[in-house]
Amino acid sequence: MGYSGARGGLEAILAAEDLVRRARDHAPAPWAPTEQITARFRLAVDRVLGEAGLYHEDTSAAALRQAEGDPLEAAHLVRAHRSTLPRLAVSEPVDPDEMVVLRRIVPAFREPDGPQLLGRTTDYTGRLLEQPAGPPPRQSRTPATPPDRTETQRRPGRFLDLLRKLDLVVDHRRADDPEPFDITRKPARPPAERSAALASMARAETGALVALWYRSILGPDGDIHEVTLGEVRHGRLPLRVRHPHTGNPVRVGEFRVTEAEAIEDLDGADEDRSRFDVGYGLCFGHNERKAIAMANLDVANRRFGRTGPLEQLLLLTTDGLDSAGFLEHLKLPHYVTFRSMVERKQAMRAAGEADEGPRVAEPAGQECR
Repeated sequence: MGYSGARGGLEAILAAEDLVRRARDHAPAPWAPTEQITARFRLAVDRVLGEAGLYHEDTSAAALRQAEGDPLEAAHLVRAHRSTLPRLAVSEPVDPDEMVVLRRIVPAFREPDGPQLLGRTTDYTGRLLEQPAGPPPRQSRTPATPPDRTETQRRPGRFLDLLRKLDLVVDHRRADDPEPFDITRKPARPPAERSAALASMARAETGALVALWYRSILGPDGDIHEVTLGEVRHGRLPLRVRHPHTGNPVRVGEFRVTEAEAIEDLDGADEDRSRFDVGYGLCFGHNERKAIAMANLDVANRRFGRTGPLEQLLLLTTDGLDSAGFLEHLKLPHYVTFRSMVERKQAMRAAGEADEGPRVAEPAGQECR
């Protein structure tokens, strides 16, 4: 498509950018430091680093500040920044069972193997807007000291393991260990490996993924299919790389993730109806909406992705950078392309009028055909 420059050219573009900076730099409130943004808007920061695919809280907080609170624009900034960074090493595979659990709930079972750890959540409280001056007086009391948890409690067993012991779940584990698909190096296109779909969902725009999940569980009449959530976890995993001299794995840090397992009741004609299927989701930071949607869509893609448009939607439409970038580009000048469309319409109209030619008047009293 042909674009022509905005009216005023480069001078107008620079002036528009200057308006953004002046309004941001001369705001009545002081410039919020990244530490404050990370502490006060942790879920927004975690969403940015997950959708950007770069785990660094300070960078995501700085991008969120520059984007004036727009998570999608912030993720765009972080991805652009990430493209300038060198790849110094490739991390070692990590076992999710190594997670130090900060929050763990099992909605499907009252007494799972290990404790239910509610952690930081507002799932069980009313959505009441607090006063701008601070929390209401009834919440000004000194918070209770959280109980100390043992190593066993911080590393509880999985609910999926219990289902396997009862022989109630389809086992999709493989004997081989294929190399995961790297969506940062090449785009994933259907038909794709499961790792490509999971990686695409882990980096997908959260709202787009939740909307696709919600549509996938709605029946033709708008009724919601039965959905069971097995387990949700939020915790810390170790980050290891190979030492360049010894070749041994070395722990260089840790990162937080959210993990979810969704249970699906199999009822297809060619499916084992005596067992359940389980989907898996894992993403950076604390983002339970994305992890839960991932886990349910993982099962749906395995069951119906090859025969319907779901896999194509997962791989091609949920990336926020792709979809929002295409939408944003519509605001750029399209003078040339729209002018050509107008000229085609006018040419078609002129051709139609020429084909009709002059009309001959019908004699009075005869019906026009």
